[in-house]
Amino acid sequence: MKRTLFYVLLLLTGALNLQAQIQNPSHWSFSTEPQTAKAGEEVKLIFTAKIEPKWYLYSSDFDPELGPMVTTFKFDLNDTYELIGKVVPVNPKKKYDDLWGGEYTYFKKEGKFIQKVKVLKDNPKIKGIVEGQVCSDENGQCIPFEKDFVFSLNAKGKNPAQSQTTPSVAKTDDGIPVKVYSRSAKEEKLLEPEKSKQSLLLFFIAAFLAGLTALFTPCVFPMIPMTVTFFSSQSKSRSEAISKALVFGLSIIVLYTVSGTLVASFLGPEFNNWLSTSWIPNVLFFAIFLIFALSFLGLFEITLPSSIVNKVDKEADKGGYYGALFMGFTIVLVSFSCTGPIVGSLLVESAQGGIKLKPIIGMLGFGAAFAIPFTLFAIFPEWLNNLPKSGGWLNSVKVTLGFVELALGFKFLSVADQAYHWGLLDRDVYLAIWIAIFAILGLYFLGKIMLPHDSKTEKLSVFRVLMATITFTFVIYLIPGLWGAPLKALSGYLPPMATHDFDLLGAIKYKNNTAQETEIKGCEEAKYADFLHLPYGIQGYFDLDQAIECSKAQNKPIFLDFTGHGCVNCREMEARVWSDPEVLKILKNEYVVLALYVDDKTELPQNQWYRSSYDNKIKKTIGKQNADYQIGKYKNNAQPYYCLLNSDGELMVKPKAYDLNASNFVKFLKKGIKEYKENL
Repeated sequence: MKRTLFYVLLLLTGALNLQAQIQNPSHWSFSTEPQTAKAGEEVKLIFTAKIEPKWYLYSSDFDPELGPMVTTFKFDLNDTYELIGKVVPVNPKKKYDDLWGGEYTYFKKEGKFIQKVKVLKDNPKIKGIVEGQVCSDENGQCIPFEKDFVFSLNAKGKNPAQSQTTPSVAKTDDGIPVKVYSRSAKEEKLLEPEKSKQSLLLFFIAAFLAGLTALFTPCVFPMIPMTVTFFSSQSKSRSEAISKALVFGLSIIVLYTVSGTLVASFLGPEFNNWLSTSWIPNVLFFAIFLIFALSFLGLFEITLPSSIVNKVDKEADKGGYYGALFMGFTIVLVSFSCTGPIVGSLLVESAQGGIKLKPIIGMLGFGAAFAIPFTLFAIFPEWLNNLPKSGGWLNSVKVTLGFVELALGFKFLSVADQAYHWGLLDRDVYLAIWIAIFAILGLYFLGKIMLPHDSKTEKLSVFRVLMATITFTFVIYLIPGLWGAPLKALSGYLPPMATHDFDLLGAIKYKNNTAQETEIKGCEEAKYADFLHLPYGIQGYFDLDQAIECSKAQNKPIFLDFTGHGCVNCREMEARVWSDPEVLKILKNEYVVLALYVDDKTELPQNQWYRSSYDNKIKKTIGKQNADYQIGKYKNNAQPYYCLLNSDGELMVKPKAYDLNASNFVKFLKKGIKEYKENL
């Protein structure tokens, strides 16, 4: 036990060090002046670094022998251009440092450098590397960086590198364009995190509450009793059972801390998106739920292989603790599809403020709350095992959980189905499956159906009658959904109504898949409207450029919705907030609505691919490109995320995230309209 706790503390310490090392306080963009140039003309190459608060960037114009790492620019010279002079920093600050014994120059908030070049041939190839160092006076850290740069200078037409509302574009040797997102000074200010006055204790409490919230997600709550199957086997002593349960609970805390930090640090925000929406993990999670459901229904028993059991008997301490650790890992992995957005938002918040312990404190709080019920069931498995045997109570509980897990398992399959447009689990099919499952469960409570290991029911108890009543009430509630009822209470867990086929009542206005419905007056027909949809008959777009053009034509601001097929909170916002009459009226009449799905797997033609400057990966699908835009432009990777833009695609007010208060959302929308009109 002591040895296990030592490894737990070692993992926590390692996670802290990893989080402290992976930081990126400077963000570079590249542009030219003028935007286009022909052979024989001179051009200014402009290097701009946005520097996070409390950090500074060393300039390029002091003695490199002084000590600090000077910012340097290395060009790949060729016969299409030549350099004129050296790189010139624009208005750097100066400071004498006693430690270095000399004066150095530096930038805060924003650093700008200019290099003049002469174009020798049309469409010159100008690329290279900028290297340097950013430091912080607050924590004493210095972080070196290396950034590739590419400039595109066309002889004709607009140079995309100059656009402030869309990414800079340049081509690499493989012909794949590179996009670099830039922001205006106003946008940078709007995207600055609000200064938090929370102490670490308050942040721990907030994270703890987030962990409790995560317990009620559809892929976490039904897994709590699954731990009974693992820990219900007899232990040699009470102390051994308790120590294993504690290791199990600690493993959940450690694994959330370590895995969450590693995902944020190394795999990047898109890994969360992959785990939540890719067909591989979701089909795997569905299979896991299906296996557990069939086991609870009595098809087979889940037992450890005899070889493992024998090994546990011989090495009880080692085998038992590692088994507990493995079970904890399984819980964390399977639940991450639902907890990912909460964990991602928590990590984004914890990364703000410059406090090295904050990410670890946050994940400790989240993991602790998440682990409590699992640990309690592991310590006290008799809470289920000691239920009265007469009447088959224990088996009835397992069967009930089996039906619930079978129903909830389809959520994972539905997410993959929506993201890849398989068309297997449309809303009506999904509802039909749920109606059948819970109707059978209701008959089971009434004793009309018996499963293996059930004992014959001579007469019904009051509890079984009540459970049957609740179950059939739920079934009756679901049935109108087959004909278009919105079922708002389940909005976050059902496929969108746009996939519904039984439109017998004419109540479904989610579908926008005809030319007449997708064409906005005075604007062109929306791309991708044959498989992407907006709710409540809202007419809008799924492509940024189209929305900007329509905004200019209609003289309306843009409501940008970063959403996803597998985003539970997005569906809940649509059902509870967008459906508000005042919100819906404003969206339909005052805004050009733009929905960007970050998890759609539709692959675009190769001539629309590009390489992201954020992670240097080629973005081939609609979802990948939209996710890259959200991360690169708005420094955010959580959904839902709402931005109000002007007709140039620039941010007008501070973005808004998940908020079920409709009046707050109305104020947000009205603020955007006011800002738009004042700046016409």
